[in-house]
Parts: sequence; structure tokens; C-alpha cells
Amino acid sequence: MSGGGLDGVVRDDIADSGTMPIVPDRGACQPVLSLRNLVVEFTTPAGVVRAVDGMSYDVYGGETLSVVGETGSGKSVSVLAALGLLQTANLRRVSGEVMLAGVDLLTLPEAELRRRLGRDVAMIFQDAISALNPVQRVGEQIAEGLRVHDRALTANAARERVVELLEMVGVPHPRARYDQYPHQFSGGMCQRVMIAMAIANRPKVLIADEPTTALDVSVQAQILDVLRLAREETGAGVVLITHDLGVVAETADRVAVTYGGRIVETGDVISIFTRPRHPYTAALMRSLPRLDSTAERLLPIPGQPPDLTEIPPGCAFAPRCPTARDRSVCVQTRPELRADDAGTGASACHFPDEAAARPGTGAGAQPLSSDAAEPVATPAGAGDAAPESTVPVLEVRDAVSRFPVRSGVFARATAWVHAVDGVSLRIPAGGTLGLVGESGCGKTTLARLVLRLVDPTGGQILVEGDDVGRAGRAGLRRIRRRAQMVFQDPYASLNPRLTVGDNVAEPLRLQRLPRARRREDVRELFSRVGLRPEHADRFPAEFSGGQRQRVAIARALASRPRLLILDEPVSALDVSVQAQVLNLLADLQRESGMAYLFVSHDLSVIRQVADQVAVMYLGKIVESGSVTRVYDDPRHPYTRSLLASVPVPDPVGRETRRRVPLGGDVPSPVNPPSGCRFRTRCPIAAARCAEEEPLLRSVAGGHTACHFADEVHDLVPQVGT
Repeated sequence: MSGGGLDGVVRDDIADSGTMPIVPDRGACQPVLSLRNLVVEFTTPAGVVRAVDGMSYDVYGGETLSVVGETGSGKSVSVLAALGLLQTANLRRVSGEVMLAGVDLLTLPEAELRRRLGRDVAMIFQDAISALNPVQRVGEQIAEGLRVHDRALTANAARERVVELLEMVGVPHPRARYDQYPHQFSGGMCQRVMIAMAIANRPKVLIADEPTTALDVSVQAQILDVLRLAREETGAGVVLITHDLGVVAETADRVAVTYGGRIVETGDVISIFTRPRHPYTAALMRSLPRLDSTAERLLPIPGQPPDLTEIPPGCAFAPRCPTARDRSVCVQTRPELRADDAGTGASACHFPDEAAARPGTGAGAQPLSSDAAEPVATPAGAGDAAPESTVPVLEVRDAVSRFPVRSGVFARATAWVHAVDGVSLRIPAGGTLGLVGESGCGKTTLARLVLRLVDPTGGQILVEGDDVGRAGRAGLRRIRRRAQMVFQDPYASLNPRLTVGDNVAEPLRLQRLPRARRREDVRELFSRVGLRPEHADRFPAEFSGGQRQRVAIARALASRPRLLILDEPVSALDVSVQAQVLNLLADLQRESGMAYLFVSHDLSVIRQVADQVAVMYLGKIVESGSVTRVYDDPRHPYTRSLLASVPVPDPVGRETRRRVPLGGDVPSPVNPPSGCRFRTRCPIAAARCAEEEPLLRSVAGGHTACHFADEVHDLVPQVGT
């Protein structure tokens, strides 16, 4: 495996031309893929958008090059254009060179390009379930790719090869799974199928576009291990496109950081993380919430990415850059990539030494002072926050939610899905409870139960003492004014035919407030969440993802709630936009004393925002307690496995770090295991675990549902860092 250092000498004529100066000294070794001065333009009503502006990089066999940057920086568009996969009607221009084995892919006829795709170059898409054909058996889809590129391959031989591939990527019972359909696979298993399909013909280049973004932390760790295996099996050069810096630190040899359609910094992964030489790279590092500690406040990147219809003459990052300040050279002259003195990286910055020397940069740096003490449940300044000893804002008592499984529309229920099975929790005013767990564990169902978007099967849910389950129509309307929800996808939760101002004003209209009062309140809400009031007449499609999430938060705040339920509110956002939204939520809580129920599978985010944590598995709480207790002293094997699966955004020492991803899939909630529901995946399960269900009991200042919670330190050593 290549170490990925930038060892070559950069020629001035290359740097001046805008091509990336990666010419490693690898003897006779040639890159398996080279992008040279790639330009991609689209025609839009606002003008010509140059999405990729002279991007260049090399990928060598057996190494992983990670391409990182915010949404809109050109990461995905560059590879889609390189492979001829952009088919949009407004595509105006694709120019440059994409060299594969001495052949420019951009000059090939469509038929020849199709023969090379899948054989020499393969791609793993972000949404594996959408990328697979839903009406074709999984095994046949992989076999089809084999037989298209090898006409002499028989059906039986192809089937055996597919079974071998499925086994290689960790799909259990591969012979039986061959004949199943994609809907019978979990998201993680579908991603494994995509990887098997990609490596089937042993390609020279493997491109993975956000392959772990939508996956749980445990599944993400499994997929990263499978990607490593795929690289070793094929010897391919891997281009990993992601905005997850933890994934980059764990897997990459070299890193290329993109901004405004260009590469602004490149180098080996350790240099990028420990000594970034571009202010944008350093700012990305400072925006990260961390698993091992909390910061008083995250440091997001101010402002917005550049408008690609009007590319500035100078540095595109200058309006957001702390190094640029009032320096005219940053505004007037575009910096080109130039290698550093050590030859380990290159940066497109006029003042790279200042970026590298700025405090708080590098892996493990904290933006502000870090405090390991438990956060205060009721924020300072929340004058209307109720004392913790009074009635909690939210109290859930033994909540149960089950869904019937029917074989036909009018058939009787033959089984029941145990989505939520006896969950209890409470949140005081001004407190934040983080709810974590894998997909399918019941987190979102529990959040919807609070607002009775899902009818409870049993138990009791109280919002400031009012029973949600017993409330009539008028009572439920009053409860929903005090408890609001922010959904994961802000675009889907906003009405695209209404302006954002009308979206925010909808709760006020239902309260029959006068039009003038509604307009005034909308302006105030926009200012409160950091949006310009004059943008209230725009439509949701005209905003970025982070701005749309701010609109969704403003709408939730319109009724002045006492409880805010946040269902994965930042999972689809870039790291910097994520930091902005998390800071906004912290500010709003300090001002109003609202209580938060924060649902997420991102353990680093939960550590940053929550006071208390509850870990769910298959409909039940298996561990709960303060953030400090659960993260620093986890007593349930499931919690320990989740924490051990999180990729650490620090490449130093990654080879010696012990990461043991949680294996297997969550059992079916239709027929959960007897006794302890985690026992089928637990490394310390015993006979007692199958016979006796562990109760949630007090352990070391928290609550844990495990028979061996007192001895878990000796039985399951903490892994990772």
C-alpha cells in the first residue's frame, strides 16, 4: 500500500497552468487515472455555472485519494463528468483530459466508453438502494456486469463468481441471498452488493461517492473495512469522495481539498490533518464536533460558498478567510497550487505559512476551551426555564408502539413489529436528551409518538403534564403548539410552492393572528435563526441545505414551543453548516430554556449538544445517563461497540488503533430474540442472556440493561482512542 506522499518536484509551468502538481517519485509507476485541467460548465437562468474549474489530480494503483469539500465544491460532478455520466440537458461544456491507461476517456465514442466503464473503472454510488434495480434479483445484477465484459463466461460460472464476491464483501448466506431482491436487504447490505458489483471485473480504478454518508456508525465501519478489502483484492486506485473527515482520516493515503470547483490543497493525509496550509482546510478541521471531548462552541466557517456564476478574480475563499483580511492580493490575484518546502503537499494560498501557524488547526485541535465536566441541564440566561424539580417538559412512561403485519389489505394481522417496546425517559426545561442507536431501533418512531404523529399502543406520554394519548383534537392542537418537530430533510418538510416566509407563517396563520402580526413575527424569526428578513419572499429551492434547515427551525419556533424534537437535523449537512446549525440550537436554548429531544446516529454530534444520552436497541433503552458517564464509562456492550466504530478524525496512529466494528445486522423487530435482544451480536453473551431479559438498572451513576454491566470493563475492553 502506498504511503501517498507528495514526493515529486513541481514545475513552475505546471503550477501556472492550473494543473495539480502531483508528480510523486514512484519510479516507473504511472497513475491509473489522471484528471488534467477538467472544466465542467452548466447553463442556468442565472448564467453559466462553472462547477469544476480546472481540476487536476492523479490516482495510483493500491492507494486511496480522498476528495473532500463542502456541497457544491465540485467533488462529485468532476468524477461524473470524467466518466461521461452527466446527461443533464443544461450541460454546456466538459473539457480537459481524463487519462486511463493512456487513453483520454473524454474522446472515446459512447460504445467504447461503455465497454471500459465497469471493466477498468467502477463506481460505488451514495444511495445503494436507489442504484440497484428493484425488480431484478441481486445476484443477477452482479452476474450481468460480469457477462457483459466476458462473453465466454457461462451462467453457472458467473453464479459461482457472484457467490464468491458476496462472501468476500461479507454478505451472509451468499447462495441464498443470490436470488433475493434489493428490498430484502438492509441499507448496509445493499452497499456491500454495490461494492461486490464494482470489484467484480477487478477494475483499475474504484470511485466511491459518499459510500457511507447515509449509514449508521456501525454499518459505516463495516463498509470501510470492505472497501479496504476491495482495494487489496483488486489493487485498484480508489477515489473516495466524502465530506466526513473521520472517514478520510481512517482510510485515505492522500487528500485533495476542493473549494469553488478547484483543488485548494493536497498532500498526504497526516500533513493535511496535522498541518493544513490552506485556511479553508484549517477551518474545516475546526468545525468538527469530536467524540473524545466537547467544545464550548464550534467554529463554523462564516459566510457562504462562492456563486459559481460569477467566479471572483482573486481567491474564491477570500470573503470567508481570516488570513485574507484586507489584503488586496487575495482579492485581486487567484493563487495557484504550489508545493511546500518539504515536498509533502501543495496549497493554493498566498500565505500558506500563516494558515499552518494559526492556533486551533490540525487534528485534535479544539476551537475553544474544552471542558470534560457534565454540561448544566438548564442553560444560563434561560430566565423562563423551569427548575428541574418541577414537572418535566417531556415525560415518557413505558411507551409502546407496535405495527401490524398483514398479508393483504383487508387481512388480519399475522404478526406485530415491535418498534418501541416499553421506553421511559424525561427531559427537564432547558435540558437536551440525545437519543442514539442504529436504523430500525425505534428512535424516530419514539420521536413521532411524542406529537402523536404515530398513535401509541401503550404507555403514557406527558408534555408539561398533559397526556398526549388522551388529548382530543383541541387538546392535541394545544400540545403541538408547545412541542414542535424539525425533520431530517428540510426540503421535503417545507412546501415547495410556498415562499419560505409563508412556510414559517403557517403555524401563526393557524392561530388566526392578523396578517400584519404574522409578517412582523416572520421577520423576527428570520433574524433569530440567522436569515435575512428580505429573503422571506424566496422559495425553498433558492436556498442551500443549511439555510433550509434554518427555515425549518424558524417555523418550529413560530408557536414558541417549550419542547423541540429534532430528528437527525444535521445528518445531511456539510461539517461547517452543521456547526452553524448546532451553534444556533445552543443559542436558542440559552435564550428560551426550551427542552430538546435530539435524535441522531452521529455520536460526535450528540456529545456536543446533549446533557443526557439514551441508547436504543430494537425498541428498548439499553443504557442511559449523562454524556460524560455514557461516553467515558460505557457499561453496555452495544454502547461500547458503537463508540468503537466511530472513525476518529486523526490519522496519526491509525495503524495501531484497535477498531472492532459491530458485526451482523439488527434482528427483525417482528420476532426479537428472547432474553437480551442484543445477545445475537454480543461478544460476551451467555446462556443467561437468552433466558432472562436484563432490566434497566442503576450502574455507576447511569442506567444499563446488561447482566454483566459491572464486569464489562474486563470482558469487553474499550477500543479505539
